[in-house]
Amino acid sequence: MKDNLNFLKDKARQVRGKVLEMTAAAGKGHLGGAFSCTEILVALYYGGILRLDASRPRWEGRDRFLLSKGHACEALYVILADLGFFPGGELENYNKPGCLLGGHPNRSIAGIEADTGSLGHGLGIGAGLALAAKMDQKDFKTVVLLSDGECCEGSVWEAAMFAAKHKLNNLIGIVDKNGLCVTDIIEDCVALDPLDKKWIACGWEVVEMDGHSFDDLLTAFERVPSDRPRMIIADTVKGKGVSFMEGNIAWHHGVPKGELLQQARKELEII
Repeated sequence: MKDNLNFLKDKARQVRGKVLEMTAAAGKGHLGGAFSCTEILVALYYGGILRLDASRPRWEGRDRFLLSKGHACEALYVILADLGFFPGGELENYNKPGCLLGGHPNRSIAGIEADTGSLGHGLGIGAGLALAAKMDQKDFKTVVLLSDGECCEGSVWEAAMFAAKHKLNNLIGIVDKNGLCVTDIIEDCVALDPLDKKWIACGWEVVEMDGHSFDDLLTAFERVPSDRPRMIIADTVKGKGVSFMEGNIAWHHGVPKGELLQQARKELEII
């Protein structure tokens, strides 16, 4: 178990390092949100949670993962390339003209289930996939990663009520709760808290935990399904892993240069 946790921690560091280099080379991207959900993605893809086959990206029996907070796609791209969904060399062209890997994910990329980035749509798509699985008596699960800023969207709560009504216990939602949106502190925009009670009121099973702890994440993902959809509220830090980015709104889509880039590389052990 300890060796596995060390592997996951090292993988998270590697993912952040590659994301930093991709974004620096492109001159644009979303480091803050990609760094806040890195452990979540690493736990899902390397922790034995998602049932996938890179050689058969459209295999009918696969679990479905939707990155509803599509602006954090850099971290997902790095993982999909590492697992063999597409050649790793594609990462070098990230966000460049004519590239495969744009600033938001789309279904032309192997391993991507939905075009996302316009916030508020992922959970509704996920609920539809989960309902279809039940109707067709399929045993795949659907996992949707949202941002907390995204939970300001009314469509999220429509999907929440729909999923509870249909008892979609094959649906897992995750909120990357880093407390910041593109321009502000979320609680200065809307009264999102108490977020757990809102999901409970909608009829969901709720687990709240440290979104940077692999122990917590794996425990939450591996819980035996109840008769309800499950929402995991993952408390995270925007820009996690680089001191000057952590909790700083400026790094929602800022790109470090010069000395700051060198500092970020050092902190992520790239140099």
